[in-house]
Amino acid sequence: MAAFLQFSLTPNPLASPTKSLQPPSNRLSVNPVSAFKQEPIWRRVTSFQHCVPRAVLSTPEPKTQNIQHCFTKSEDGFLLCEGVKVEEVMKVAEQSPFYLYSKPQITRNVEAYKEALEKLNSNIGYAIKANNNLKILEHLRKLGCGAVLVSGNELKLALHAGFDPTRCVFNGNGKILEDLVLAAKAGVFVNIDSEFDLENIVAAARIAGKKVHPYVATGNKNSKFGIRNEKLQWFLDAVKAHRKELKLVGVHCHLGSTITKVRKLVISRNLNLIIEPGRSIIANTCCFVNHVIGVKTNGTKNFIVIDGSMAELIRPSLYGAHQHIELVSPPPPDAETSTFDVVGPVCESADFLGKDRELPTPTKGAGLVVHDAGAYCMSMASTYNLKMRPPEYWIDDDGSVSKIRHAETFDNHLRFFEGL
Repeated sequence: MAAFLQFSLTPNPLASPTKSLQPPSNRLSVNPVSAFKQEPIWRRVTSFQHCVPRAVLSTPEPKTQNIQHCFTKSEDGFLLCEGVKVEEVMKVAEQSPFYLYSKPQITRNVEAYKEALEKLNSNIGYAIKANNNLKILEHLRKLGCGAVLVSGNELKLALHAGFDPTRCVFNGNGKILEDLVLAAKAGVFVNIDSEFDLENIVAAARIAGKKVHPYVATGNKNSKFGIRNEKLQWFLDAVKAHRKELKLVGVHCHLGSTITKVRKLVISRNLNLIIEPGRSIIANTCCFVNHVIGVKTNGTKNFIVIDGSMAELIRPSLYGAHQHIELVSPPPPDAETSTFDVVGPVCESADFLGKDRELPTPTKGAGLVVHDAGAYCMSMASTYNLKMRPPEYWIDDDGSVSKIRHAETFDNHLRFFEGL
């Protein structure tokens, strides 16, 4: 839990929503499948119900009757995203691998939260750390979301995307003074995480000439985040001792998905509920699209080698995340199903996207996707082995395909050394 403060609002020079990154030429010509059998793949892909916490969906008399999912299978076995064949997107994308999102699924996920929070004083504070694509942030802002951020650059990006500073929360256990000054000038809420954090927040308020509205964050003895319960009174007294700089406005806590019923509590106490969804907003809206380089065996293990790697999607190798993997097109009739490790070309034994997966033996060049790739995938991507971060696309509401992030290039890398 953390003390929660808000800096007084001031005009924000950075809050200028960007123009579209893509001219008409970035709109790809791909036609949606006109008629297909929508066969949900929720048994194999983390479903919308699984992504959104149970408490969010368990509301009285929900309005949503049929929950759609962006990824389905056509009757003849092709993977579809909002009715568009992923195979067709692969033909027009500038390179492989790439990330493919569903803009309508992002909207549906946010609307589910808004429905669950109906009639409550609330703010959906999207966790920018989950996915920091600017076009996605702009879309979430238009849907009415606030933002939760943990660095000065995430704050700048939120303001650049046009988020209302009074609907933004600055989290983190190591906020530096210059970032706190920026937060003070913008007027965002700030969590107090420690004694030195409190000192820096007070200093930032004095430098900026603003009053800060903080929240107090609590944590357990094994966590690097938050304040121990036995120290809470000290922090409350410390905040009161700085009345010119601080005004306590709330409490921040992180309990995962353990709270299942909060509506009566929130209503009875007239609370303003700020939630911090990340994965449940964006994870199931995206797949990571790859080409198969080849298939090999070492005698005891079979491998599908793809052009994507841990550099672009590190969750499986970093902390053993399981993400559903499948081919985008029907395999040849004589393709044998075997157990494979799906691995990338990076020179690292931990470079895998999935282990022990039952898959039809793919042909060279076949398309293969890793599902639930919207959260903590591209935002955690690296340039290990000088694999450049890939482009990103989304399927729009009208079924068109547009680029929402350019691929990084080798020339981008060389620019870091110009003039040295």
